[in-house]
Amino acid sequence: MTTAIDRKLAELGLTLPEAAAPIAAYVPTVEAGGLLHISGQLPFKDGQVMTGRLGDDRDLAYGQEAAQRCALMLAAQIKAALGGFDRVDRIVKLGVFINSAPDFTDQPQVANGASELMQALFGEAGRHARSAVGVPALPRGAAVEVDAIVALRPNSLD
Repeated sequence: MTTAIDRKLAELGLTLPEAAAPIAAYVPTVEAGGLLHISGQLPFKDGQVMTGRLGDDRDLAYGQEAAQRCALMLAAQIKAALGGFDRVDRIVKLGVFINSAPDFTDQPQVANGASELMQALFGEAGRHARSAVGVPALPRGAAVEVDAIVALRPNSLD
């Protein structure tokens, strides 16, 4: 069955990836108190992590694409955890971590790559609070990592 999210992804020329497995001692998602907490997701393109440091060997456009690909992986984790998107009430918060050179200060613009995709996919429910933080390194040399908190509707089986 094609969902509104699937249709929107197709309109944008994007494909939802398979949800990535954890690379260390944690789980990808935890549902608690009506919220889905999603662990930090890395940007994958053609099966490879998008690496580099913004303001050093990568530019703003690359960072925005990396942030968007992290958001795609967040959506994949939502779908894997919930079996679809019907229970998503609102994207509450994104935490965006940008592998940045010391003088790079465009973290908010990089983070827009993730924020704009969430709004495109979920509409008004995709508008969220956000942190955009420059860091000196990320796992696997990733350019960007994004985590999320998602408010859920009660399960119809509850």
